[in-house]
Amino acid sequence: MESHIITLSPLSSNDIEKELQCIQASARGIEIMKEKLIFRCFRITDVDTRAANILKQTMLSQGAEAAVSAGTVNLSASHTDVIIGATLHQLRHAVARLKEQPWGLKAIAHQIEKEYL
Repeated sequence: MESHIITLSPLSSNDIEKELQCIQASARGIEIMKEKLIFRCFRITDVDTRAANILKQTMLSQGAEAAVSAGTVNLSASHTDVIIGATLHQLRHAVARLKEQPWGLKAIAHQIEKEYL
């Protein structure tokens, strides 16, 4: 028997759940895994670089990624766009932490929650 690769993304939560059921994952396994299998990638514009540094650190601490401009790390730029790549699971945990941060991150966290979770 030969193995085959089938591309599944991007999929909705319902699609992922159906795929997990198709391979006969347990109900509990589906609940645990489904948010870890849905990936989101989006861009946030005009972020204060201080906030962008915290945002990047928060995403990295969750195993996600946040790309920022080169001038962000040394604060040579005042603002940057940020590209986020994360699973729903990673985003959910990051958003909880971002809600406690300054420089507009609470508003960004609420926007991520509204649009992507």
